Amino acid sequence: MGVIYPYVKMDILITAFGALNEAIWLIVQPQQLLYLFLGVIIGLSVGVFPGLGGIAGLSLVLPFVYGMEPVSGLALMVGLVAVIPTSDTFASVLLGIPGSSASQATVLDGFPLARKGEAARALAAAFASSLFGGLLGATVLTFFILIARPLVLAFGTPEMLMITLLGLSMVAILAGRIALKGVAAACLGLLVGTIGEAGAGGSLRMATYDIPYLTDGIKLVIVGLGIFAVPEIVSLLRQDKSIAKDSTLGLGWTEGLKDWWRNIWLSVRCSVIGVIVGVIPGLGGSVVDWIAYGHAVQSTKDKSQFGSGEIRGVIGPESSNNAKEGGGLVPTLIFGIPGSASMAVFIGGLALLGFEAGPQLIQFNLELTYTIVWSLALANVIGAGLCIALSGGIARLTTIQFTLLAPFLLMMISFAAFQSRQSLGDLVALFAVSLIGIFLRRFDWSRPAFLIGFVLSWQVENYSNNAHQIASFKFRRSFEQGMEYIASPIVLVILALTIFSIIIGIRQAKEIFTEGQMNTGKKRPPLVFLLVLLAYTLTAFFNAAMIDLTSDKIFPLTISAVGIIALVVLLIKMILAPESHPLFADREAGGEDGNAPYGLWSTLAWLGMLLVLTSLVGFILGLVVFLILFFKIRATFGWFKTILLSSLGVFLMCLFASLLNRNFPPGLLQEFVKLPWPFT
Repeated sequence: MGVIYPYVKMDILITAFGALNEAIWLIVQPQQLLYLFLGVIIGLSVGVFPGLGGIAGLSLVLPFVYGMEPVSGLALMVGLVAVIPTSDTFASVLLGIPGSSASQATVLDGFPLARKGEAARALAAAFASSLFGGLLGATVLTFFILIARPLVLAFGTPEMLMITLLGLSMVAILAGRIALKGVAAACLGLLVGTIGEAGAGGSLRMATYDIPYLTDGIKLVIVGLGIFAVPEIVSLLRQDKSIAKDSTLGLGWTEGLKDWWRNIWLSVRCSVIGVIVGVIPGLGGSVVDWIAYGHAVQSTKDKSQFGSGEIRGVIGPESSNNAKEGGGLVPTLIFGIPGSASMAVFIGGLALLGFEAGPQLIQFNLELTYTIVWSLALANVIGAGLCIALSGGIARLTTIQFTLLAPFLLMMISFAAFQSRQSLGDLVALFAVSLIGIFLRRFDWSRPAFLIGFVLSWQVENYSNNAHQIASFKFRRSFEQGMEYIASPIVLVILALTIFSIIIGIRQAKEIFTEGQMNTGKKRPPLVFLLVLLAYTLTAFFNAAMIDLTSDKIFPLTISAVGIIALVVLLIKMILAPESHPLFADREAGGEDGNAPYGLWSTLAWLGMLLVLTSLVGFILGLVVFLILFFKIRATFGWFKTILLSSLGVFLMCLFASLLNRNFPPGLLQEFVKLPWPFT
């Protein structure tokens, strides 16, 4: 790649330090601190709602940004963006629901800690890690911003493909006790990610001719909520008790801070990973926490506690996802290329303030650039401080009877899912994906592997198609040009890391129980589920084979072929293995799920009821009926408490939708009767 910069001229350093001093002076003004604090408060409030994240938060404040004084507007936006990767930890740890795509890996060990009564400890360790990652990201960005341009330009399509494959290699770590199950789950996630219109030639894949909703595929927020959130809610609701097993909150936030300090070098390494991955546009939030989690597992001697409440499994991803925000600002500010979806909205906010992201911003408004960077750092300090101070009190949510929390969680999850396309199909897709998540969890198929496959399916297909086309052209010109393109030093380094990750992952995966210890049951239920997965994979294979365009068929064809091989091998093993083999893991065979006082289908029917009511009378009217029936029949509350809680839920939902300027899903009733908002 050559030498990036042989030297840095003294006048450039003087200009940079002058701009930095001016930026710090602007930030510490009382008015800017007030707007920064306001942004932090809004970010904390939005971040605790699962599935919303930075896009919804920024959309909320953008109308108010127009016409504001530039530094004040930036303080408001940066304060909001900075703390969402911190505040979304509440949902991940306390409820087992990924607060956003950047906090999915935190669920694996954060939620088991909460169920052990150590929620405050997990939250404190997470917030300390987030604070450190955010500060390190801002510090690196301060010195990196002048030399980042040639480094970012060095990442072409082959390099982007290899980074994506590095993220996909984390499947080796997260596959669980049976590696083939993890491979098959990842292939299933990749195939679900290919549903809809192909990016290269526009071919429609997997029955999207008959279902127009699927033309644009299934959105990440729906898959994240369906795979992780709903299965945990259903499981806890069946058990009819609080999330934590007793009323204690564990060792508290001071012990969590000690945990972080004991693992400071893990936090440093994962923060660096966060910055590096965040620099690459489009990858940051979707892959960085899995890479950091995989590193945390690989660098730990005793891996038996991962997936069951290992604090290092919280510290690693939480350090990286805040540091990623600093890295994401590199392409955003230098090239005007959004490092993530929220950064795309941030660029829109900059335009409203009269600035255009790109080289000219750094050239002519360097002090403004550093204002953004160090507002990010200060917002991390304020946000993490508030979260640490509140963690003990908020952790008490885990001691509330889950019957009281469940209907509100289902309400918020349905609303969050609906925001992906504002269509009733969003709720249908949520229910369908939730069924997949419930059975993956029940039979010990790696849900993280499925989610990694889904998240990275578009990137893997897109980058591999582009790299193949360009490489073919270069090889036709000369062999040397082709090899230089596909085997650059960066590609070779990332390839070596990927191979190392896979080898280590395969060797260590058997020691990791990503879903905790499980009982084995009868052969038939796990076998039937495997046959269902095999039928879907075969359908995907034949569907891909019928596509005319090679660029649109080769990826799903290859992935489905690999999935079929893995599933057939598993099928043969199941036929030959005894019932005591881990292949027949089944949560219904014993433990909390098997001994739960309420059945799986009767509990899942409550979510189905909300879906049916919404399709008939619209979301708000359906929600009124759902909440009243749930509190009266399932929770057995009196009429006064039932009406009070139902009214509170509907009021909060309407207030939140009003603030975000959102509508609710209409039903069949709205086609015949014109109703005012919020019943439309």
